Order: sequence, then C-alpha cells, then structure tokens
Amino acid sequence: MGEAEAPAIALAGNPNVGKSTVFNALTGLRQHTGNWAGKTVGSAQGRWEFQGRAYQLVDLPGCVSLLSQAGEERAAREYLLSGQAQAVVCVNLLDEAQRKGIRVDLERLSQRLGVPVVGCAARGGRGLPQLKEAVAQAAAGRGGSVPQPVRYPQAVEAAVDRLAPLLRRQGRENPRWHALRLLEAGEQPATPQERALLEDAWKSHSPQWFADALSAAQAQAAEDLARQVVAGLGKGYSPRDRKLDRLFTGRWTAFPVMALLLLAILWLTMVGANAPSQLLSQGFSQLGEWLRRWLAPAPPWLSGVLVDGAYTTLSWVVAVMLPPMAIFFPLFTLLEDLGYLPRMAYNLDRCFARCGACGKQALTLSMGLGCNAAGVVGCRIIHSPRERLIAIATNAFTPCNGRLPLLAALLSLFFAGAGALGGAVGMAALLGFSLAMTLGVSFLLSKTALKGLPSFFALELPPYRRPQVGQVLVRSVLDRTLRVLGRAAAVAAPAGVLIWCLGNVTWAGESLLTHCARLLEPFARLFGLDGVILLAFLLALPANELLLPLLLMGYLSQGALVEVGELSALHGLLLENGWTWVTALCVLVFTLFHWPCSTTCWTIWRETKSLKWTALSMALPTGCGLLLCFLISSAARLLGWWLL
Repeated sequence: MGEAEAPAIALAGNPNVGKSTVFNALTGLRQHTGNWAGKTVGSAQGRWEFQGRAYQLVDLPGCVSLLSQAGEERAAREYLLSGQAQAVVCVNLLDEAQRKGIRVDLERLSQRLGVPVVGCAARGGRGLPQLKEAVAQAAAGRGGSVPQPVRYPQAVEAAVDRLAPLLRRQGRENPRWHALRLLEAGEQPATPQERALLEDAWKSHSPQWFADALSAAQAQAAEDLARQVVAGLGKGYSPRDRKLDRLFTGRWTAFPVMALLLLAILWLTMVGANAPSQLLSQGFSQLGEWLRRWLAPAPPWLSGVLVDGAYTTLSWVVAVMLPPMAIFFPLFTLLEDLGYLPRMAYNLDRCFARCGACGKQALTLSMGLGCNAAGVVGCRIIHSPRERLIAIATNAFTPCNGRLPLLAALLSLFFAGAGALGGAVGMAALLGFSLAMTLGVSFLLSKTALKGLPSFFALELPPYRRPQVGQVLVRSVLDRTLRVLGRAAAVAAPAGVLIWCLGNVTWAGESLLTHCARLLEPFARLFGLDGVILLAFLLALPANELLLPLLLMGYLSQGALVEVGELSALHGLLLENGWTWVTALCVLVFTLFHWPCSTTCWTIWRETKSLKWTALSMALPTGCGLLLCFLISSAARLLGWWLL
C-alpha cells in the first residue's frame, strides 16, 4: 500500500507529554522529518503496520493552545482542521501518574469527551497493543466518536448560531470553529455578509470580550473534566518536584545553580574533547599522506587543491568540531530530558522581559552554544514575530562551539593559566559577558527597529523525569551533531580550495594571502588587531573552526593550513608576531562578537526570508565587536599598556 493510501493518525497535545515517545515506539526507525507545506515548521512523520495494514503517523508540534497564531500551533491546528487525520487518541505517561499517586478514570473520560480513550506508558510499552487496536477501529470508522463541544456563554452561542449557517452555505468546513474565530477577530471576514453579522455582534461585546469568554469557558470545561476523571492531586502531590523547584527556581539559588551547571558542562566539553580531537587529527593526517602519495603522478597543483586545500580544511573542521559537539549536545539534551531547560527559561524570563524580549530566548541562546544555526532555527518556538526577530538577530552574540578552540587557547596562554578548570572559569566569564551583550542589544532593538509591547507566554514546567540515555544519544548525535557537522562540511571544502589558492598563487614574489593581509593592516590596527588576524576572520566565514589554523597559516606564510601543535610553541609564535595581552584581549572580544558563519547566515535568511534582517544580524555583532576592540586598543595606547 502506498503512503498516500495509508490512513493518517495524528499525535497532538501539550509539550512534554510524551508524544515523541509514542511516535518512536510505534514507528521505530521508519520515520522522516519534513516541513509543512509553505511553512518552515518541521513535522516528524513515520509508518507502522498493524494487522496487515499500514498507517501514517504524524507527530504534531506541542501546543498550549490551538487558538494561537504562532507558527507551530497554527500548523498543528490547520492539520487537525484539514480532516487528513482519521484519529487523534491516547493518554500517555500513566506510569508517571501512578508513581505520583494520580488516578485517571479512562472510561469516564471517554464518555465525557465522546471519543475513544486509551491509556499508555509508551516508555515501557504498556498500552500500545490497545492503542493500535483503537486506532484501527477509528480509522475504519468503528470508533463511535461523538465529540462533545464546549458550551460558551449565551451571547457567544447566539452569535455563533447566526454566523454558522452562513459559513456552512459558503462551503466552510467546521463552520462552528470558524464562527468562533471570527468573533474573537482571529480571522478576517471573507464576505460583506460575514462583516455585517460580526459588526452586529460586536455592538454589545468587543472582540476582546469574545476572546476572553472563549478562553475562560475552555479553561473551565477542562477544569471541570479534570475534577470528574482525575484523583490524587492533593497537597502531597509531587513533593520531590517541589523541593527541586525550590533549588532550581528559587530566588537565591536559581542563578548560582545555573552558573554551576554551565561551568560543569563547559569543563566536561573542554576536557573530554581534547583526546578525541587529537586522535581524529592524527587519523586525518595519515589519510592525507596516503592521498598525497596516491595523487603523486598528478600535477602538483591538483594535489594541492584537493588535499592541502579541500581535504585539509574539511578534516580540520571535523576534527575540531565533532568531539565538542558530541559531548555538548548530549549533555544539553540530558538537561532538556530531565526538565531543567524550561526552568532556565523561567529564571531568565524576567531579564528578557525587561529588555522587551521573550523568556523563550533563553532556550534559543542555549542552543546557540552548540551551533548558532541551530539556535536560529530554535527561535521558531517564540510566538511573537517581533520577539522572534530579536532572538534571531542576537543569537550570534552567543559563541558557538566552533569559536571555543580559539577562546580556550587564548585564555590558557594569556589570562587563565594552564589547566582546564581555569579555562572553564574564564570561558564562563566570557559567556556571562556575551549574555549581558545579548540583553543589551535586545533592549536596543526593542526600543528602535523592533519597537512594540512585549508579549507574555505560558510556560509549563514539566515534571522531572529520568532521562532516556539511549534516546538522548541517538537524538543528539543524529539530529543535532551530524546535521550541523554536515552543514559546516558542505562549506568547508570549497572554502579550503579558496584558502589554498590565496596561499599558493603569487604576485610580485608574494602570495595573495600576504598581499591581502598587508592591505588590511592599517584598518586592523585601529582595533588592536593586525592584517593576518582580520584576514583569518574573513576567510573563516564558512566555519569558525578555521580561525586558529588560518592564523598559523598567515604567520608562518604557509600555502596550506598548519597544525596547532603545543600551546607553548603557539605562544612563542604569537609573541614573535607582535602579540601582547592587549592583542589577545581584542581577539577574544572579536571572536565573541563578529559576523556569524555562512551556515548561520543562510539559516537566518531561510527563517526570515529577508536580506535586510540577515544583513542586520551580521552587522550587529560585528559593529559591537569592532567598537569594543577600538575602545580597548585606544585605552591601552592612551595609558601606555600596549607593550606590557
């Protein structure tokens, strides 16, 4: 049976209720990720079979409300209203409810909702056979579903009774739903008749009154239903969660704990990535030597372009980028699975709200620590278009893991002393500074180009759960690490060819690389840098991982990227080329704040469909970085610190 012929089954519900767990349990590895038609909102889709029949399973985005105009919630609503899904059933996490002493009367819930209800604990596989049977019954039209509508105040129902027949005659599906949306001004009237009926209804009550009445009635209906079918939500409910919340979200403990967790993750990432990076580098180096021998009969320029250019650059990106991501992303995903990340957003919400931004920006900022491109994509969770643009435009102020090697090396050589702990403390200080800059620029945008009233968001704090380590590893490695690495690799190889050409094509007895560095020298000196440093930043546009090897390549006048080697040798090389602690400080600042990599720029354009906002997202961190470097270098010259 083709996929188009398979009945479609939707998984819908609030975030953090285990939809993806049910999805994975039913589909296994037979799944793929796609986008909704005409949208950038992703959807997971998969196939499974039961009693010889195939079914298509669609994992809808988590929704707090189907009335929202946010991209994900609007996409989920439109899919449900389209009629493509033949069934939407399941109550998951019954094992968790049982541990907390919560009891759900599933039979009574089914009667009150008018739809089949099946209880599941998908992690352990409980209830899945019954779920499959219920889905098969519903898809065959034997489920006996008679959904019970929510009853609204008399004024609302009277207005709906006048609008719904007109919408039905016009061929609108779900006329009651569309009538409610029209009354609260969630949709625009399509005909003069609709406009006339709406204006008549709004004479007695405003659209805002209708919106408030709908929300209140729905909340009351849900509360009444919960009272009838759920037991066990007394004062002793979830004492462990309450104690942990006092630690993770307490007034005096929230930010220290957050800082300690960040410090621990950075320390583990920096320490754990060293050995794998060295092994990968050695392996790639040996493979490169084999490629050179294999290409020995070919012209020297061909071996240079393919091996010293494309291959060496690509191997640098993989060796430097893969180990930190393979450590950072699983640790980050473990915190997500544990339930800590929503609490971090809760802690930072007040800070971002005071800057005219959204508290969810804390989550996208954290994603940017792994990869700014991933952080930009994560901005989809912010419902307000204005606040989403603020989050996108400021995400590059958070240093991604591609910038960590240079930051760590400079901290160890010039400031923090040897040792991973000193480097981790210095890195945490830099990240704190980047957070302060993010808040400051967000405030500036909210008062100028993106001026407007801040929105509020409903943040559900999920219960603490034991992370599923196996799924965390698979999800973080396949869905995050390898996907981001693939994007970086796609631009690293062509960039390597350009870098090799600049280093090997000569004019007037010197390489183009040397000429370019000399041309940039006067401008770079204004900001405490030199021509080689600024050229390295420009050439590292495809991937920040190239910064350190490009610096060495420029100082050593090599025609190919150079291995970093021992830190002591690197320190001596930098001092020989005129570096002081002021130079190192300016490079640290500019590494923190400069244009995002090409992958992130492309992602920004994909998310905003705007060259203006893509250019602004590049100009903001670059302008801030250059300004700070100018102030530092000017102060150093004025006070005579330059040669210290």
